[in-house]
Amino acid sequence: MATSMLIKKFQAASEQEALQLAKQELGKDVIITHIKSIKPKGIYRLFKKPVVEVTAAVDRDETYEREPLRPAYPETMPQSLLDIRLPKETEHSSAIEQKLDSLQTMLEKQLKEQTAAPAPAEKEEKEPEEMTKTMACVRMIYNQMIDNEVEEVYANKVIAEIEHSLKPDTSVDNILSGIYQKLVLKLGQTKPLEFEEGNTKFVFFIGPTGVGKTTTIAKLASTLKINRKAKVAMFTADTYRIAAVDQLRSYANILNIPLRVIYSEEELKEAVEDFSSYDIVLVDTAGRSHKNKEQRDDMECLLHAVPEEKREIFLVLSVTTKYRDLIKITEAYSEITNYNLIFTKLDETGAIGNIFNVRMLTEAPLSYTTFGQNVPDDIAQINPQSIAKQLLGGGK
Repeated sequence: MATSMLIKKFQAASEQEALQLAKQELGKDVIITHIKSIKPKGIYRLFKKPVVEVTAAVDRDETYEREPLRPAYPETMPQSLLDIRLPKETEHSSAIEQKLDSLQTMLEKQLKEQTAAPAPAEKEEKEPEEMTKTMACVRMIYNQMIDNEVEEVYANKVIAEIEHSLKPDTSVDNILSGIYQKLVLKLGQTKPLEFEEGNTKFVFFIGPTGVGKTTTIAKLASTLKINRKAKVAMFTADTYRIAAVDQLRSYANILNIPLRVIYSEEELKEAVEDFSSYDIVLVDTAGRSHKNKEQRDDMECLLHAVPEEKREIFLVLSVTTKYRDLIKITEAYSEITNYNLIFTKLDETGAIGNIFNVRMLTEAPLSYTTFGQNVPDDIAQINPQSIAKQLLGGGK
């Protein structure tokens, strides 16, 4: 069934109130694409207080669409893609903005060159010149996504869902903004690691060997204890590699948190009881081959040693892995459990299309990215707006 994108803006006295209005009208699956504070201008600034404006978007089946997208498109889209700012401006986000600016300039230049070029031979059914320019712009943006290693099937899907809302006179700004909004919607809401006091959560980190699970655990353990004041413990079931146990023990000593080595699912069941006073227990696991069914079965038994309501699972993947291998890896782990996604080694590549590809393939929530070996730094919650901008303007 075809889908279309509904985008609306909501204003309220606070960010929380504006978010609540968006969820009430558009539903719990709404994606927040932009938040800004609006200050009254002129003489009104003396009498009115600033308000918070939230731009929210949601995918809707066309069968149930209440408002047609086309009339709303020019009004609800930002004047420029560059008007869609990240919550906090950083040196990295500024670089992305510059690349987007360059992309927009390049698109406009190429379209002018195409307009000035000699007209092609007459066809029986000639497309309107403006629509030809619009579609040429769309093709250029499509190529930008492909350059960032977005798989063709997913790039085509994004373009197909936005094409019907384009008009012959749609500007480059609005084409860019429309595709950006669609990318943000498909990336979805990020799901970070959360915990509740008095309800111990056991968090497993699974994935292939060499993707950085142990270092990622150390980064999260540090953040949870120092920044969020959580009572944290660590388990390691990676008894195949002595170096991995020693590495995690070193981190545990530095952070002054307990570490237990787990050799079997029976030991894990006992440890669940022993550590019931902790807020969160981070569990390192051995890297497993997705091709080895026996190893996958062992992993499934280990995970199920903890009751479902007490466990959460993160599949850790390297963004540098070939997509065809990521397909096999994610399918193998999907056979035994649901999971959230963490992507490592962003510092080792200039193209991040695999983040989008795996999200589209698995529909699993995105959580974190890592971009270096420094503990507790070099880790961040995934920002869908930033990823979408990089897919359009960043990359190699």
